[in-house]
Amino acid sequence: MHRPVDFPRPGVFKRGTIQPESPMTHCILIGAPVDEGQRRPGCLMGPAAYRTAGLAATLATLGHTVEDRGDVTPDPLGDHRCANPAVHHLPETIAWTGALRQATQDALPHGMPIIMGGDHSLALGTVAGVAAHAAAQGRAQFVIWLDAHSDFHTVATTTSGNLHGTPMAYANGLDGFDPFPPFPAPIPGENICMFGIRSVDPAELALMQPTDITVNDMRVLDEQGIVAPLRAFLDRVRAADGLLHVSLDVDFLDPSIAPAVGTTVPGGATFREAHLVMELLHESGLVTSLDLVELNPFLDERGRTAKLMVDLVGSLMGRKVFDRPTRSYG
Repeated sequence: MHRPVDFPRPGVFKRGTIQPESPMTHCILIGAPVDEGQRRPGCLMGPAAYRTAGLAATLATLGHTVEDRGDVTPDPLGDHRCANPAVHHLPETIAWTGALRQATQDALPHGMPIIMGGDHSLALGTVAGVAAHAAAQGRAQFVIWLDAHSDFHTVATTTSGNLHGTPMAYANGLDGFDPFPPFPAPIPGENICMFGIRSVDPAELALMQPTDITVNDMRVLDEQGIVAPLRAFLDRVRAADGLLHVSLDVDFLDPSIAPAVGTTVPGGATFREAHLVMELLHESGLVTSLDLVELNPFLDERGRTAKLMVDLVGSLMGRKVFDRPTRSYG
């Protein structure tokens, strides 16, 4: 059932002057309680945690309209198998992929889908959905992948068997994805930016090297900062009149500020770096869809990570530093 959420809209003031307001967006919340793409249970609780942390209220306070379409139900399970014995939950992941592709594609003509995960295997479906929509509109689809990992394995190459490590290879149109359905409109490497990565397996690196994917790993960001690499990619999106999908993984953030993830990698984005990324994305006016992935509330500290992720969405959707309320975790 579609549940519109209606909140009063406050005025926006700064030192006695009314601030220009960003264009209103119709935000469509879609729950994706996907837990099968990895082996540490808990991501299925992610959509409820985002709702509890006030995602809808945060968006409405910024002047956006909010529609919560509830949680997606996976397609019926098929008898899918593959040659790689390490792969687990293949039928379940394919079922989620089909359902999430359809849910995302259905939402895009009506607003900005915000998919609340759920582990990152959900992007097998969401990125397929946005790519199919872009192709139908005759526009180029771009993806910015905010993640500690490249997620560039295929079903054939993964040794862990965790399919949350495969969405970008699938989106790029690589072979090795039988029995998944063909990706509807493969995204060229030059339209993909990996931002903040710091953990890549040798097999993934071998697959990525022939591509034109922009890789802004933490070494690049340490040397060049956040602004220049991100703006360079956004300029390409703008020049192509493209649509931009943002996939935000909790492990993009340093685990010291975001502990609720089963794939922690030290050296991630700081609180301020993460907000700067979101603010620059907002100022670009290019973002058309968003994934929030890998939140595992079972590993959180009194909702700390869920609140931070909601806060980052606030920055993405127009909240400035001077508007942000003080957070209390007591």
